[in-house]
Amino acid sequence: MNTLKRMVLLGAMWAATAWAQGNIEINTPAISQIKSSMQARHTQLAPHYASGAVGLGADGNVVLRDANAVPLAQRQAVQGLVAQENTDRAALYREIARANGHPEWETDIRSTFAQRWIERAQSGWYIQSGGQWSRK
Repeated sequence: MNTLKRMVLLGAMWAATAWAQGNIEINTPAISQIKSSMQARHTQLAPHYASGAVGLGADGNVVLRDANAVPLAQRQAVQGLVAQENTDRAALYREIARANGHPEWETDIRSTFAQRWIERAQSGWYIQSGGQWSRK
């Protein structure tokens, strides 16, 4: 193994070790406020997860995956809920990275949360994996 490959491997191992020491359960007033906003919105989104209109994306966002499953009169409101949820999710990932003192971890935190959201999704909700949607 040449020196460059060893350095890259050691760097990757160090980054993995550093990330393993991160605290994704960390709480700050900003994180608490974002979580409260998300919890309040969840009751409005839950029926749309159950109907399959909204799914959990592999990227840590929620997606309006089947707009036809939402009555036309409600569609704009659901699109707004999805947009608000994704804004809060992005803020949550960013704030957790900042609270850990490593803003560069935001992408890793997003990935970790994406896996957690999908693992914790209720039976019947749509989840995305490998670019494909399936019911859990």
